[in-house]
Amino acid sequence: MSLVEVPELIEFLRREAAALGFSQIGVADVDLSVAEEGLLAWLEAGFHGEMAYMERHGLRRARPAELRPGTSSVITARLDYLPRPSSEPAGGSNNDDWRAIEWHRLEDPAQATVSLYARGRDYHKTMRQRLGKLADALQQRVGPFGHRVFTDSAPVLEVELASRSGIGWRGKHTLALDRDGGSMFFLGEIYIDLALPPTPPVDEHCGSCRACIDVCPTGAIVAPYRLDARRCISYLTIEHAGPIPVELRPALGNRIYGCDDCQLVCPWNKFARKSGLAEFDVRPPFGDATLLALWRWTEADFLRLTEGSAIRRIGHARWRRNLAVALGNLLRDARCERQLADEVRAALAGQRDGADDLLREHIDWALAG
Repeated sequence: MSLVEVPELIEFLRREAAALGFSQIGVADVDLSVAEEGLLAWLEAGFHGEMAYMERHGLRRARPAELRPGTSSVITARLDYLPRPSSEPAGGSNNDDWRAIEWHRLEDPAQATVSLYARGRDYHKTMRQRLGKLADALQQRVGPFGHRVFTDSAPVLEVELASRSGIGWRGKHTLALDRDGGSMFFLGEIYIDLALPPTPPVDEHCGSCRACIDVCPTGAIVAPYRLDARRCISYLTIEHAGPIPVELRPALGNRIYGCDDCQLVCPWNKFARKSGLAEFDVRPPFGDATLLALWRWTEADFLRLTEGSAIRRIGHARWRRNLAVALGNLLRDARCERQLADEVRAALAGQRDGADDLLREHIDWALAG
């Protein structure tokens, strides 16, 4: 590949990526050695919690050529996921309205809050399909080459690669941030055995801001750029299989799958872009469902209504555990009217006898409120 062809190839990738719905494309080198010390310190502190696969893979995450032998470059991709509104308000829409809507949802203890990224189709499938098509387009341009596609599916330092390739910078909440698009996007990678020149990184723009640190309900962001997953609501409601620590249950509020608080408060997310993909439109069950309505789902309902959703992977048992905690928080909230409280208590008590030990523990905690 000649020096003349390289800039043209990058522009070709950008055009193809835009046609596939990607917002941004970059190229990173594979020398991530500077990230190894921080990764080891994070693991040694136990901040990965029960995610044993992170410790098992160890430094492999920082060594792309070990994950896929022969890898010379990594193509990084950004896919915006902020759902489009179901209807636009009269006179047009303010892009900042979505944050106000989400804060309002969190303030209503009877509402169920699912992280924005999980309200549409499972991003793993959507991202993987598009990355595969991008790799195919590149092969048609330059001929066959070795590659492998990743999207949150292997030991990959996604934010590190994104930062190196100019997709954004690492925010203090540890997520990738972009001045023109905030942080409401997925990351994906194509490991390739072609040596492409890296695209330049961008400057960091968090400055002295610590809004994400201060807003975290459980204090999971223990220092700038340092997250203790064991306290993170996203980890507790998705990755963690056992009982949710009693001292952290009140902080979950009505969050039953994930948490967006550190992104909602981030000033850069005033620039977050709505996704142009129908796959990320909000599915009806997750737009305005109440906790009580979701608690009444049978397992068959759960499997049917979460088909094609990232939510399904936590399973019905973990889903009900999360709901029991949120319903307990509802009962403890002074705004919960007596009639609703009676309905909630009856619904919880009605499921207690058939519950396994884990769920029964959380039901009992909820009813004690």
